[in-house]
Amino acid sequence: MKIRESMLEERTVEALIALSVDWEAENSCHGYRRNAWEDLEGNRVFLAEENGEIIGYLFGKLEKAKSASSVMPEGTSCFEVEELYVRPEYRSQGIGSALFRYAEEAVRPEAAFITLGTATKNFRAILHFYIDELGMEFWSARLFKKLQ
Repeated sequence: MKIRESMLEERTVEALIALSVDWEAENSCHGYRRNAWEDLEGNRVFLAEENGEIIGYLFGKLEKAKSASSVMPEGTSCFEVEELYVRPEYRSQGIGSALFRYAEEAVRPEAAFITLGTATKNFRAILHFYIDELGMEFWSARLFKKLQ
């Protein structure tokens, strides 16, 4: 397996959109919809490849904190992870962790924090992944309860 940062070339964009179609079909996240070119544009893209085939990706962008919070002051440079996805047959093999760690090292000179939001339906597994395996800290949550 190879992890690398990639430019948004036509082949890469097509592969990422196809993987996002698969992710949408999994129905594993609240409100997830497949990507279009506009969703990818302006992001830094990191790929996991096996025999030249893209099997996972992480993309996100550098941002500045828009307001002060209990975690960071206004204007703090952050890398906001928009998506991290690994094809189901390659999960639980450390590929998502490898993508995250690679991106972490790549953005370290420019960002003081990595941030992300998640809408996964399996919140226990995702919190274990990000907190226990990757060393992130919990900041906030938005909960809901449908009444009908």
